[in-house]
Amino acid sequence: MRVKDLMTRPVITVGPGHAVWDVANVLARHGITAVPVVDDDGELVGIVTEADVMRGRILPDPRGVHVPSAPPAQTVGEVMTTDVVTVTEDSDVAEVVRTMVDRRLRTVPVLRGREPGDRLVGILTRRDLMRCISREDALVAADVRRRLDLYSGPGRWTVTARAGVVTITDDRDRDDPTDRHVVHVLAVAVPGVSVVQVKGAGGRN
Repeated sequence: MRVKDLMTRPVITVGPGHAVWDVANVLARHGITAVPVVDDDGELVGIVTEADVMRGRILPDPRGVHVPSAPPAQTVGEVMTTDVVTVTEDSDVAEVVRTMVDRRLRTVPVLRGREPGDRLVGILTRRDLMRCISREDALVAADVRRRLDLYSGPGRWTVTARAGVVTITDDRDRDDPTDRHVVHVLAVAVPGVSVVQVKGAGGRN
């Protein structure tokens, strides 16, 4: 499965000169945790997160703790993270998930490719991944069946799905290793699939 199969687009972006207060409103209104920052040419220059926005903006209770006198930064350019982890739209989602977990990332911007100046085309969030994992069984099975019908024609495969586990039965029982491999590859690429079992007629593996 590729990032472009799951990513959110179009992407909400802000510029370095935007006010941090405005970004706080964008995050709250859209229920998101980060926003990519682009320059006047549309090139990615950073990312601003909830943590960046919160820093220094919730003051301590003055009855118990001294209130700092220095005002917090006012523009996105002052608070954004410039060392941004990015992926391409053709990146393998499994590899991206490992990176997000290892580096505790909630959001990664998606670029067209790896060439200098490649444009921002989407954003992949943990919410996108949860939406994939929790897809309804009927939708997952229907998507797998559609791909298999395009591959070998309708009526050959029985597809069931339960909690991400997809079982595919070859009703014609041809037991062709090449077919089984292709079927496995096609099914794995469907969002929501975590395990694929391919069987012959009568349930033989």
